[in-house]
Amino acid sequence: MNTATKEMIDLMEVLPESDQNLALEIVRKLVLAWDPDFTKLTLAEKASLEEALADPETIPHEAINWD
Repeated sequence: MNTATKEMIDLMEVLPESDQNLALEIVRKLVLAWDPDFTKLTLAEKASLEEALADPETIPHEAINWD
């Protein structure tokens, strides 16, 4: 988690619940404007994907129970 994310969480916790909900809606709108199809990767998702691709585990076709 980066510094901006931590600061946002700290600031959100100071707000009353009704204002927290408003701030959450604003962030949701920002995310949708940035990535309307939810196809971009977060830094954590990218790191996880790169780790998985670096060491792929291959399962032979005949080892799968297709029934």
